[in-house]
Formats: sequence, structure tokens, C-alpha cells
Amino acid sequence: MPTPPLAGSTTGPAALRPLIDTVLTALHDGAHRRDGPLPAGGPDTVTPKMRTATHPVIPDHGTGPHDALHTLVSALAEGAADPAHPLCAAHLHTPPLALAAAADLAASALNPSMDSWDQAPAASTLEADITAALATEIYPHHPSPDALLTTGGTEANQLALLLARERNGPVQTICAANAHHSITRAAWLLGLPEPVVIPAPTGVMDPTALDEALTRLHSPHRALFVTATAGTTDTGRIDPLADIADLCTTHGAELHIDAAYGGPLLFSPTHRGKIHGLDRAHSVTLDLHKLGWQPAPASILAVPDRTHLDALHHRAPYLNPDDDTQAGLPDLLGRSLRTTRRPDALKIAVTLKALGRTGLADLIDHTITTAHHLADLIAKTPTLDLYDRPTISTVLFRPTDADDNTVATIRRTLLTRGHAVLGRAHTDNRLWLKATLLNPHTTPDNLRTLLDLVTHLANDLAKGNTPR
Repeated sequence: MPTPPLAGSTTGPAALRPLIDTVLTALHDGAHRRDGPLPAGGPDTVTPKMRTATHPVIPDHGTGPHDALHTLVSALAEGAADPAHPLCAAHLHTPPLALAAAADLAASALNPSMDSWDQAPAASTLEADITAALATEIYPHHPSPDALLTTGGTEANQLALLLARERNGPVQTICAANAHHSITRAAWLLGLPEPVVIPAPTGVMDPTALDEALTRLHSPHRALFVTATAGTTDTGRIDPLADIADLCTTHGAELHIDAAYGGPLLFSPTHRGKIHGLDRAHSVTLDLHKLGWQPAPASILAVPDRTHLDALHHRAPYLNPDDDTQAGLPDLLGRSLRTTRRPDALKIAVTLKALGRTGLADLIDHTITTAHHLADLIAKTPTLDLYDRPTISTVLFRPTDADDNTVATIRRTLLTRGHAVLGRAHTDNRLWLKATLLNPHTTPDNLRTLLDLVTHLANDLAKGNTPR
């Protein structure tokens, strides 16, 4: 077998072109066979099909690039939960823009490694400029804000707590019951005390309870680190950020805002007021692989002053020797806890350049409008209960008078049949179906179809019919 061609250099594009055509055909064929938001049949059907495609995983003799690509890519597409399908609406799992996916292909082909300048000369400049620009969106009145690219909100939240520990020594984290699970996990990973969890009786942090906790926990020997949320995973709600910032200032506590979901509202003049106070945090998490339509990962941790990132500085002589740095080569090791990193800034930069502020705002506004339309349809359906109006694009609902077991059964039945992907959220002591709308191409007809599926299945269960 001849030596396989490489993706880079001047010969790479010619080698890639026929392979990309095979991939695109395989994506089409797999999606056509699936013909819905996810494969029907559940794990008992999906797993054997995928294993048939991969068997044997490591053959003695290869089948060649086109056969391997078509076999495995089409099988993966057939067995995928497709966030580009309007009835795939369970999670903060965005359908990536085609232009961002195309940019990601270029990043993979060039394969710069973001741990030293000599591996990523242009990409290091691109990353520095994109992260600084995004940080300035969050901290417009600060002279030198900066941000790091991360793999997601979990890593960004962990970095925020790490930086707080390095500034202050051991810190006591305070968060509300609505906070993301990564906050507790970050404290565990860093050997810090378990977070103090205060109530969120209305779905957002209770400022009175926060005031009481800050007063109770105040000590000259312990720094306090409050984590607020702008866009909760279950309901999409946003904590009262300005009030929380006021309390942190009064009590001398630091504030981190997990805006993984809600942070991109900054780009919408219509909705950015919902996250007023974001710029008062010591650090902010923001994901563009949620309400930014990027292939994952595309997340940042932003700080108001780049010197806040100095604690991450690290020396490895083969990557950032002192004399190279003194000679003017950028030092990239302090840009992450990871060494080898992908150039994730490229897809973000391409998207921002292609769409601009107005294009991104249009996507955000349209998506939020669609969520409100779904809420309107639910409110007008006598057999469905709406939890609340959406804050961002998450809508919770359930069949009227259904018990939690029925709600769970409806969700699993829709999954097993391949009809729809809905999430679940437990709030107000009840289980709700969760639609997290992130697809800007979703239509009112799609929404009506989704509700019809739920109501018909609820009627069948109410009559005692067992779903299959």
C-alpha cells in the first residue's frame, strides 16, 4: 500500500478534496437512513449497527481510505443525535454553522499546536487577538482584559477557582442550588472545602440568603468566592447579577459568573440587558459552542486584567526557554493548563468575520423568539402545562395531570422511537420535559409537531396503552 498523503503543505488540498467528497456523501447517506432527530430502536439497535461497521476495529489489512471513511462516517451519522434536526432539542447541544465546521477542517489540516510559537506562528496571533476581543466584549471599561480558550464551561469554571486560590490561598466557594455541577467538582479537584450551597427557591440565587451566608462565613483567615450563574442548565434562568455583585463588594468576596449559556447575549442589543452586571465579576465563563453555533470546543474564561492569568505561567525549556522569550517569541504555555491544544480560535474568528455583530445578534434574537413561540403554543394547549416564560431559549412543560413516571416514560419513548430528543428537569418538586432551542432554522410547524408527539403519547398512556 502506498504511503498515505498528508493534509498539509501545497499537496494537501488535492489529497483532501476527493476524501472530503466521500465524507460529505457518507454524511448525507447516514442522515438519510436515520431520517429523524436520532436513530430509532435505542441502544439495543444502535450499538450492534455501529459495531458491525467497525468490525474488526484493527484489521490485519486496511480497506482503503474511501471505504473506511464512507463505512464509518455513514454509520456514525446514521446513529447520531442530530442537533441540526428541529426535534433534537434536549440539551445545550448546538447545531454548528457550516462555515464554522469548514474552518475547523482547515484547523485540523494545518494542525498547529498551541503550546509554542514555533508550532503555531500565525495561529498564536489569531488566538491572542480573538481572546482579547471577546474579553473586551465582557469587560469594555477595563484597559487590559484577556481570556483563555478552554474545552468548555467545566474547564473554565475549574480555572476560575484555581486562579482565585492562587490569588488568595484556600477559598470557600459559595454557590446557589441552581449552579452547574462543575463548581462542586472543581472544589474537589483543587482540594478545597465543599461549596456552601444557598437556596434558589425561584430558580435563581436568593440575594438575602447570599447576604446571610457572606455574613456568617466572613473571616480574616478565609477568602470567599461566590459563583453566580447566567443561564442555568435546567431552566435557562439568570441570577440577579448586579445585586450579587453589590453584595460581594460589600462583604469583600470575589465573584465568578458562569455565563456558559447566557454570555453570548452580549452580542444582542435586544437581550444583553439580561446579563447586566457581568463586567463586575473577577472572572466569567462563556461558551460559543452553545449560543454561538460553534463545533465544540469553543469556550473561554475571561478576566478583567491579563495579569490575573500570571499564576498559570509555566516554564518548559523545550517550549518556552528564557532566551526565546527575551528575544520576542510569544510564550504560550501560560495560556492553558493543557500542553497540546487545537487552534479553536479559527472557527470563532471565521464566524465573527462572516456574520459580524448584526448577524450573530440575528441568530440569537431569532432563537429566543422561537422559544417564546413554543411557550405560547404550550400555554394555548389545554392538555399541557408551561413551567414559565423562557429567560433565554429553554422551555419546560409537561402534560397536565401527568405524574413524574409518565413524564419520564414519554421522554424515553420519544427517544426509543427516534421521534424527538427532549431533556428532563426536576424543579418545583416535579419532573418536566425540557426543550432547549438552539436551532435557528426551527419553524412553528416543527414546534407544533413536537407538541403533537407529546400530547398523543400522553393520551395513549392515560388510556393505559403501553408504549413500544
